[in-house]
Amino acid sequence: MSDVLKHECGIAMIRLLKPLEYYKEKYGSAFYGVNKMYLMMEKQHNRGQDGAGFASIKLDTKPGERYISRVRSIAQQPIQDIFAQINERINKELTNHPEYANDVAAQKKHIPYIGEVLLGHVRYGTFGKNSVESVHPFLRQNNWMHRNLIMAGNFNMTNVKELFSNLIELGQHPKEYTDTITIMEKIGHFLDDAVSKIYRDLKKEGYNKQEASPLIAKRLKVSKILKRAAKNWDGGYAMAGLIGHGDAFVLRDPAGIRPTYYYKDDEIVVVASERPVIQTVFNVDFDDVKELKPGHAIITKKSGKVSIKKILDPLERKSCSFERIYFSRGSDAEIYQERKMLGKLLMPKVLEAIDDDTKNTVFSYIPNTAETSFFGMIETVEDYLNEKKTEAILNGGGKMSAKKVTEILEERPRIEKIAIKDVKLRTFITEDSSRDDLVAHVYDVTYGVIKPTDNLVIIDDSIVRGTTLKMSILKMLDRLHPKKIVVVSSAPQIRYPDCYGIDMANLETLIAFRAALALLKDRNMYHIVEDVYNKCLVQTELDDKDVKNFVKEIYDPFTDEEISDKAAELLSDDCIKAEVKIIFQPVENLHKACPEHLGDWYFTGNYPTVGGNRVVNRAFINFFEGNKERAY
Repeated sequence: MSDVLKHECGIAMIRLLKPLEYYKEKYGSAFYGVNKMYLMMEKQHNRGQDGAGFASIKLDTKPGERYISRVRSIAQQPIQDIFAQINERINKELTNHPEYANDVAAQKKHIPYIGEVLLGHVRYGTFGKNSVESVHPFLRQNNWMHRNLIMAGNFNMTNVKELFSNLIELGQHPKEYTDTITIMEKIGHFLDDAVSKIYRDLKKEGYNKQEASPLIAKRLKVSKILKRAAKNWDGGYAMAGLIGHGDAFVLRDPAGIRPTYYYKDDEIVVVASERPVIQTVFNVDFDDVKELKPGHAIITKKSGKVSIKKILDPLERKSCSFERIYFSRGSDAEIYQERKMLGKLLMPKVLEAIDDDTKNTVFSYIPNTAETSFFGMIETVEDYLNEKKTEAILNGGGKMSAKKVTEILEERPRIEKIAIKDVKLRTFITEDSSRDDLVAHVYDVTYGVIKPTDNLVIIDDSIVRGTTLKMSILKMLDRLHPKKIVVVSSAPQIRYPDCYGIDMANLETLIAFRAALALLKDRNMYHIVEDVYNKCLVQTELDDKDVKNFVKEIYDPFTDEEISDKAAELLSDDCIKAEVKIIFQPVENLHKACPEHLGDWYFTGNYPTVGGNRVVNRAFINFFEGNKERAY
């Protein structure tokens, strides 16, 4: 993606179902779980850059022994930093106590992080400061083992204000106004309540406090706690939690917005944000990794019993399509084919833009994440050329010379690596104030392969703000002196902000929105902007279920092509000599390519939860009033 999009967190949870001695004997190390967690977090590194965290719980420890360990980092390479700290601690203990080397019980007792229940998280932050205190997993501590709660998630809530108020009504005094703290405290409240009720029952049955402890762990119904806590949540989420005594859960939102996959055998239960991560790390087949159903939780009791429970009634399934286009690993079997199909479906519009002149057209892609869609596009070009070749030869009536036949058969798509990202520069681009100066130098171009008579077709996975396109890519490509530059987006026009996890909170940064505003001005229709603002204001006092997305009216007067052409005009400086054309994927083609993942609110404004409409209207109010605050 030429525009940098932030925040698509990744979660990883591992529950070892055998004693640590088992893994030492079979795999040569009691650190099996820690090693696997490192791999799972690294394999999801594409989803998070600015922080990472790890936590573990040891089962059946004695009073006075530490059973919860946690480490978090916001270092430049946070995952490596975390596991460097863990390895340093482990090596220090083994060096100081060589007798621990073959004594798994001693390792578990004296070395932190070596537990049976492990939780990892990679983070892109959108809300709050990027400090280590904002990094998951979060920990809610208590001297009662059953009331300790560790949580991490891939989520955003649209109704944090309401949930925060609920906590205050319950008598709590939350330490922060963030959705993570709010969610954790809500679960923690009902966890405390459940533990207290079970203890009261056990007391009536004649058990003292010490005797009651293991029985509380056995009787605690995690699904009931989650049902009570999640009742009013509105957002997209994959929420993972560990309870101090060893129960663990992962809950997915009822619309299936955020992805969650799991695998179980007799040795392990593992949950992650992406299927291929589990496949690769545990060397299992595609069909062995299951998708967690929307509104359901996978719950592992301390005993090792695993169950899938319905927590919330599923809504219409709206799994995020942006996951498929960009964030998830392209090595997933389904995602790979979907991305190829996105490229294939674009070709009719591309051929139209170049007047079917494939002979004088060079095809390429920016950035590497667009490579798979590029393959699909080129396959379609090849099919098109094969049809042309067959037709030309047949029309020759058998009188064509061998030289002419060879000439026809030799025509193939011209494929070149036009732009190469200079990765060394990427880490310096951190602040908006310095970004414009630096962004122009992120890519290098290949000279000598474009002629002045050539079209240059570049496919990108999506065009969000257009910043890099305007500041760098178009100018850079124009230096190659093509006749025409056609920029192709495998995603549709991004018209609306996200409120479920991806950092697209402001309308005015979106190039499609800016193009629509420019068209309204051009056609003396700008009064629509104030009309929409007034409609949005009226809705601020309504219940979420009654709120409508009036921002759609900004786009209604125009065709997709009119907005695309205006976007091309806005992104092209006067210094660019080539004609510039931008082609976006039609929404209907997105649905064809990703039929099981119809979450398209970025493109259509059809939000899967009631809170989404309130967020988009608030984003518009903020834009109109010049308010730079987030809409959620």
